[in-house]
Amino acid sequence: MRITRSSSVLVRRLCSTVAAFAVVIGGLTVGTVAAAPSARAATATFTNPLNSSGADPYMTYYDGNYYEMTTPYSGPLTMRKAPTVEALKAASPVPVFSAHATGRDTYIWAPEMHLLDGPNGRRWYIYYSAGTGDIEAQRVHVLESSGTDPLGPYTYKGMIFGADDWWGIDGSVVTIDGRLYFTWSGVSTTQWAGSDPSIYIAELSDPWTVTGSRTRISAPTYSWETQGTPMNEAPVALQHDGKTFLTYSASACQGPDYKLGLLTFSGGDPLDASSWVKSAEPVFERNDANSVYGPGHNGFFQSPDGTEDWIVYHANSSSSQSCGTTRTTRIQKITWNADGSPNLGVPEATSTALTVPSGEPVVTYYRLTNRNSGKVMDVQAPNTDDGVKVGQYTWYGNAWQQWRFVDVGDGYFQIESLNSGKCLDVSGASTADGAGIIQYPCRSAGNQQFEWVASDGYHQLRARHSGKCVNVVGASTANLALLEQRTCAATAASQWTRT
Repeated sequence: MRITRSSSVLVRRLCSTVAAFAVVIGGLTVGTVAAAPSARAATATFTNPLNSSGADPYMTYYDGNYYEMTTPYSGPLTMRKAPTVEALKAASPVPVFSAHATGRDTYIWAPEMHLLDGPNGRRWYIYYSAGTGDIEAQRVHVLESSGTDPLGPYTYKGMIFGADDWWGIDGSVVTIDGRLYFTWSGVSTTQWAGSDPSIYIAELSDPWTVTGSRTRISAPTYSWETQGTPMNEAPVALQHDGKTFLTYSASACQGPDYKLGLLTFSGGDPLDASSWVKSAEPVFERNDANSVYGPGHNGFFQSPDGTEDWIVYHANSSSSQSCGTTRTTRIQKITWNADGSPNLGVPEATSTALTVPSGEPVVTYYRLTNRNSGKVMDVQAPNTDDGVKVGQYTWYGNAWQQWRFVDVGDGYFQIESLNSGKCLDVSGASTADGAGIIQYPCRSAGNQQFEWVASDGYHQLRARHSGKCVNVVGASTANLALLEQRTCAATAASQWTRT
């Protein structure tokens, strides 16, 4: 939802606090400021859920950040970005693609992002289901990034099934013996009616094109797969020590008995159904003692140091909740059995404190307060878009008022927003006085790199490309006054504290 200027002010006045997180910045050699109590340190534990509503989640850890996607139902596909789990809980969803043409603009479900080698080099690919609003019209579609930033931008590559026009949802990919395969939930014809959704696999000639025939490798046959509605959906790969597994969701998502099953690749041809062995019992299901119901539609990701495997999934907190917005995103560590198979454990209660993934950095988010006005650096509404202007506002503890310093070397830092994961930026890389300060996707550019320079007991933010300082326009003390760059001088409007 786009927030208007007036509604933004109201939101700011009504919001009390959102989670604030802190990261200790090491190695500051010029004018180091000790963190005050308001720069709260990230803890070594967290509790689920990660959001108040988040069905069909998928997560990955890449280049220092977690990235998370969930079903938007309609509107743009969005992604959250943050360096820690606690920060991810506070970050806002950032739109990454909204050009949904007629025919693929409704029932937008289950996005997944995968970093793959394609014809254009290493790129991110987003697979998602969409249609016209009729369940029989659901198909899987593919987006390609322009580079290696998970936030894009993305372009639409097409419907993955091409002329075959198969019905399909919940698409995912897996590489086996150097070949790329696509897995999804489909039916035996192009229409929904007449068969139960089952797990299919087909080979890909590139990340957006299925080649050859498809093979059904699992159908809902066990009693635990047919509770409410016979269903196999949401396949996703998990690979460990040279072995390949596919988890999938079984039974109706409308009830508390939605759960996960497991397929094990036994070798041979992945397109041969006999190469996949189904476990006779579910591997992850409701836990009434922990008040977790309908856990399913999962993904997997590794801890920041690569030593741990984690599951991300959605679940409800009541047996009466259904297949809608009450589902929330949860994560927990998994382990491995002696035979090499995954042990997903049992769904943890939302009251259970879990240790953060191994290797997660200690990160601090600060408020930057202007000496002249006493107000803090603040991303103006709407808060996650590229090019949004940065100004000052009364401190309310909101995520768009909190920033972390990312060391890029030589005494310079990128200043990254907790809310959007985007960086402080001198607009257009201008070197002129009066150039505006905005947020923009982080990149290796001098107009996003700043020195934290001591000045009369305070500090200035000096842009690397221009040598000029971040300043409040007109030395204003008003809320919503914007920031600019200006030739550095020992004036209160260009001096800041970091707490």
